[in-house]
Amino acid sequence: MTKKKLHPSVEEFKEFIKEHTHLIQLVRKGEYTWQELYEDWYLLGADDPRWQEYSSSSSEKVEKKEGNSNNWWNQISGLLKNMDGKQVDGYIEKLNEAISSIQGVLSQFQSHRSEGSSPMKKERNDPFSFRKD
Repeated sequence: MTKKKLHPSVEEFKEFIKEHTHLIQLVRKGEYTWQELYEDWYLLGADDPRWQEYSSSSSEKVEKKEGNSNNWWNQISGLLKNMDGKQVDGYIEKLNEAISSIQGVLSQFQSHRSEGSSPMKKERNDPFSFRKD
């Protein structure tokens, strides 16, 4: 079988990835896609400071960073990529039911408070009503 010749920019990107091996692990973990990395590499260039933390020579530094806490946006986007639509609908439905229940309980408390506070208002408006002849 013959190999298709890739576009020169794709070949350059492959060489770039070989020099920045940590990016492969990030793609496998789902933090990035190859398309995202290629577009960033194409727009920013290989010499951009962003890529220094992913180079093979600084892989220890990246591992320490990864040990702390990942970028929250990457975590959220990873969760969203892995979610099932039906499952999300189920969660939203349950959340809606919970909010409705809370609103019902709050409205009951508010109605009891308004019923209990209305006689108080009458007493405050006419505090000497018990002395009438």
